[in-house]
Amino acid sequence: MTQPVFRFAPSPNGYLHLGHAYSALSNFDMARASGGRFLLRIEDIDTARCQPEYEAAIYQDLAWLGLTWEEPVRRQSEHLDGYRAALAKLEAQRLTFPSFESRSEIARMIADRDVRERWPRDPDGTPLYPGAARMMAEEERTVRIVRGEPYAIRLDVERAMEWAGPLRWTETGEGPSGERGEVAADPAAWGDVVLARKETPTSYHLSVVIDDARQGITDVIRGQDLFWSTSVHRLLQALLGLPAPNYRHHRLILDTEGRKLAKSTQATGLRELRAQGVTAGDIRKLVGL
Repeated sequence: MTQPVFRFAPSPNGYLHLGHAYSALSNFDMARASGGRFLLRIEDIDTARCQPEYEAAIYQDLAWLGLTWEEPVRRQSEHLDGYRAALAKLEAQRLTFPSFESRSEIARMIADRDVRERWPRDPDGTPLYPGAARMMAEEERTVRIVRGEPYAIRLDVERAMEWAGPLRWTETGEGPSGERGEVAADPAAWGDVVLARKETPTSYHLSVVIDDARQGITDVIRGQDLFWSTSVHRLLQALLGLPAPNYRHHRLILDTEGRKLAKSTQATGLRELRAQGVTAGDIRKLVGL
């Protein structure tokens, strides 16, 4: 039998909070209970927000919680060539296209229709890309790229779904609406997702499926906020010929107002709790482990 392999993959763009602790401890505990391996991955492709001090704090916080992991730690910024190669494979299959619109331009493109009929949103609430660049002539695309215009590489989801066919995954946890068991993937709900930008050769969706495959991850345990992202991940796995891990999505740790803890909302960090005298054992109790 294959030895189970679990991972915790934070981004060093802020300090870890209780939500991260719950996810990291859940993965570590499952790895230990199953006789499996526990890996740590640093998802640092966002060079503008990721900082060395945050990465150092990740190691300190996890060690304080009592976690140990295999070395070396995989850092995404050290594997950009692998993401470029995967993107090139999708481009060769004619499953991608460049889009040149900025976020503000896209917002203006859908503004009128959004008022009249509510423009469709992805599961995170972001308006779907209207698809203007999908039908752009190849010659015009080439000219604009040569001119040095900024662009994003998007997945042509409709064509990709025709290529891959119906996809599913087995959910051993629970989705945000109680989904369990066999779940039908719905990549179309995300529209033509961004896979890379001119200045960054990968996105979260692309890098996570490649990393999970390269590291031999058998079990992905993560928060329910990423439940529907699995649809995109299953599609990319099929397109790139990558194995699909087992997926288990867990409840989110909420603040006193019922909101998901997040770095962007300045959720209290583990380092701050530690400075207040909170122990690692207290953290387990706080998150219900």
